[in-house]
Amino acid sequence: MSDSPSVLTHGLTKSYGPVQALRGVDLEVRRGEVFGFLGPNGAGKTTTIRCLLDLIRPSGGTVRVLGLDPQAEPVAVRARVGYLPGELHLEDNLSAEAALRFFNRLRGGRADPAFVRQLARRLDLDLGTPIKNLSKGNKQKVGVVQALMHRPELLLLDEPTSGLDPLGQQEVQRLVAEARGAGATIFFSSHILPDVEGVADHVGILRDGRLVVSEDLDTLKQRHAHVRLGYTGLPSDDALAGLRRVPGVVRVERDGRSVRARVDGDVAAVVAAFQSSMPTPATVDTSYLSLDDIFLHYMAEA
Repeated sequence: MSDSPSVLTHGLTKSYGPVQALRGVDLEVRRGEVFGFLGPNGAGKTTTIRCLLDLIRPSGGTVRVLGLDPQAEPVAVRARVGYLPGELHLEDNLSAEAALRFFNRLRGGRADPAFVRQLARRLDLDLGTPIKNLSKGNKQKVGVVQALMHRPELLLLDEPTSGLDPLGQQEVQRLVAEARGAGATIFFSSHILPDVEGVADHVGILRDGRLVVSEDLDTLKQRHAHVRLGYTGLPSDDALAGLRRVPGVVRVERDGRSVRARVDGDVAAVVAAFQSSMPTPATVDTSYLSLDDIFLHYMAEA
């Protein structure tokens, strides 16, 4: 396996007339990892994914996918990538099976028909049903199967569980985990942050076309916490003012004989600074933020 990243962008920009959708995005997705790509609606996530596949051309910057330039070698890139768009458009009059055969021909017949049928069974998808008779969730299952069926090296999934019921969501998560176990790199966007938190190794958060954070999830969570210090006496106003000046402290509140601080940085260093500037606390409790709360923190900074 090559040591080059599965996805690499540098200074990626994209404008739609006067609207700047991407403003210098630098991404690096390592081989074999699960990368959660997060952001509010309109942040530029789908635009980024389309640039990776040369479905749209960036206005500037460089893109490499599996070591290849998608503008110079789009067919080679797409043959090795499984892509599930956020809005999948299928020919209504085709059956699900015929639609999948069409996608397989586009990839040079790389998919094993037995594996396609296995995926369909696991997702409880009737391959004989015309697309026009499928529900939104079952159309999504067709999209999942076409993304996975040729066992790609890289999966680009834009809201992969959208429209699925809880059972379908769980099965898709298992299929993606199995693809990762077989060596695939997973790059996916989702608004269901607990799902991202459960599977992602690395998280990138996009806001207004800029990547505001890209970090291993465990490291990111270690930098965002609530710290509560319990005292036997009342903390003074001067002491609280000093705590607010500690680097990494976002907010300090007094709650009776406790001090509650919101930390964005080195939690251990902040606690040490607290202890050096105030009497030794009777109790120290640290609770790390969920990915939901971390995401909202970065959105609130806008």
